[in-house]
Amino acid sequence: MKDKTILTTGVIGTVIAVICCFTPFPVGLSAWLGWLDYVLLPALAVCILILAYGLYRVWRRNSSSQEKTP
Repeated sequence: MKDKTILTTGVIGTVIAVICCFTPFPVGLSAWLGWLDYVLLPALAVCILILAYGLYRVWRRNSSSQEKTP
């Protein structure tokens, strides 16, 4: 995968998970979906890991390209 695709996936997933976890958006659904937190919190952790991996790949690519420049 391209680094930009990984970063975009991580950012979008993290934003969606944060909106659903920490805002009153799902409050009306909580009566019906009591298990929602069991899904959203691990999804948030996975999205943050994807974001961190994408940032690491970009950092590694940039640092290796700077070493080759005389």
